[in-house]
Amino acid sequence: MSQQRTLERREFLQVVAAGACVGAAQAKAQAGAGKHPNVVYVFGDQWRAQAMGYAGDTTVQPPRLYGLARESVNAVNAVSACPVCSPHRGSLMTGQYPLTHGVFLNDVQLRDGAVSIAEAFNGAGYQTAYIGKWHLDGHGRSNYIPRERRQGFEFWRVLECTHNYNRSAYYGDDPEKRFWAGYDAIAQTREAQRYLREDVGEQPFALFLSWGPPHNPYETAPEAVRQRYRPGDMPLRPNVPQAMAKRARKDLAGYYAHCTALDSCVGDLLDTLEELGLAENTVFVFTSDHGDMLGSQGQIRKQRPWDESIRVPFLLRYPALLGREGRAITHPLNAPDIMPTLLGLCGVPCPEGVEGIDLSGHFQGGPAPADDGALIACYAPFGEWTRQKGGIEYRGLRTPRYTYVRTIKEPWLLYDNEKDPYQRENLCGRSEYAALQAELETRLAKKLAKQKDAFLPGEAYVAQWGYKTDENGTVRYTP
Repeated sequence: MSQQRTLERREFLQVVAAGACVGAAQAKAQAGAGKHPNVVYVFGDQWRAQAMGYAGDTTVQPPRLYGLARESVNAVNAVSACPVCSPHRGSLMTGQYPLTHGVFLNDVQLRDGAVSIAEAFNGAGYQTAYIGKWHLDGHGRSNYIPRERRQGFEFWRVLECTHNYNRSAYYGDDPEKRFWAGYDAIAQTREAQRYLREDVGEQPFALFLSWGPPHNPYETAPEAVRQRYRPGDMPLRPNVPQAMAKRARKDLAGYYAHCTALDSCVGDLLDTLEELGLAENTVFVFTSDHGDMLGSQGQIRKQRPWDESIRVPFLLRYPALLGREGRAITHPLNAPDIMPTLLGLCGVPCPEGVEGIDLSGHFQGGPAPADDGALIACYAPFGEWTRQKGGIEYRGLRTPRYTYVRTIKEPWLLYDNEKDPYQRENLCGRSEYAALQAELETRLAKKLAKQKDAFLPGEAYVAQWGYKTDENGTVRYTP
């Protein structure tokens, strides 16, 4: 970290601690509750927006999340700007797009180039805590992460990354490796509950809980919930081709089992907040880092530009300010928007360098911003979507109604999601949609220009940031 950046951070945090720039959201919240609201931010890995009872999926109906939706602002068009694990997390931490914070691949380190969301909360007098999966350190998935690489989080029960949910390690403040008991999401939730009961003091807190499921392997949820879902009973989305049907049904059965297990964890957290008298003045968020294709469009996993990959659930409940009457907003919420929106709701100043939009006013019932297009991108194909597997760089827009995507060479996809919610009819290049396509192309170009995104081949960005990748464009994550 340079001396200049250290000075900028110190100055910013001093300003926050002094109480400067108190916003309208903070003033209203303090009038009703007497202090800054707490934050409990919970997110699963690879949980697509469609896999919710309240979103219309009748196969999986997690009751606690259904109840949470009835009391929350539901951002129905929440998307993951770069729908893969580390890039999303980099945007969550910084409020920036991947070409700015540099994490456009998995298993690279988020550098010290921005004031993080934890540092912003710390400067406003918050306790900060992180439990679960991190995936922003870039020094091996099983290695200890020292304090100086934790982006300001104080309480720490974390592993970089694992998908062995029943033999899952973590570290605290020292290099001793410890293991969660049993299914890690349940054990991590218990630790979050313990933190709320025993470690929270008089100051407000911001607790982030990151689960590994429902990310594959799908078949490793607790036995009791796995028994509730049988592959032969799984209905498929209409955009799953017959050739993928058998695999998709098997994967969905395990995926829904993970979702159901996590639903109980959400309920336990909500119950603990009520028990401790914290629920009214706590911003509670449930979301995910990206989705999962699960056979739709004949595809698996993430990185792809289709809705099953880019759209995520996003429920935000804050009774003291927003009440408990659920409602939906259709304006897109993109990954870089999360940090400024949370800070806005909490009355914490937003640091310079944040590129996302503060939607806190819109969450309170104010007007939506004029720009309703969320930027989506794959900057460099890797992992499960390499060039050998059809992976390709793209940039696109997801508006409340349309999806428009282009490659470096040419326009690629255009969907009317209102008329075609399963994205089965590509309208790109059709004469009757030429004007719409041109409009969306112009809007996309303006967004790219604003981000100074020259839309280069992925290899150019890899070289620019000095990352070492294998022949598939993937960063190795083991020593």
